[in-house]
Formats: sequence, C-alpha cells, structure tokens
Amino acid sequence: MSAWRAAGLNYINYSNIAAKLLRQALKPELRTEALRRNETHIKVTKWQDGKPIKESTF
Repeated sequence: MSAWRAAGLNYINYSNIAAKLLRQALKPELRTEALRRNETHIKVTKWQDGKPIKESTF
C-alpha cells in the first residue's frame, strides 16, 4: 500500500501537498515563476437542451 493512501489521502491531495512543499523549497527567483504556474483557470459552460446557455470563468 502506498504511504499516501495509508495516511488517508487520495492521489490528488498527495500531489497537491508535494507540489506546495516543492515550491516552498525553491530559491526566491525561481519560486515566483513556479507560483505563477500554480494559478488555475477553469471555464464552466452550462448546457440546456443540448446548447450552451452561459459561460463564466473562475
């Protein structure tokens, strides 16, 4: 059994924790670039009757 699973985590949670710790360990000049890549953009489109009705970005 994987250590992360034995600790009660799923792979996504484990991966997020590992990535956060890695970014914290970087030198300051590399950390800012890594933090910029950490941003997530999600596009959500609601559908009704097979057609998109509204788009919103989070």
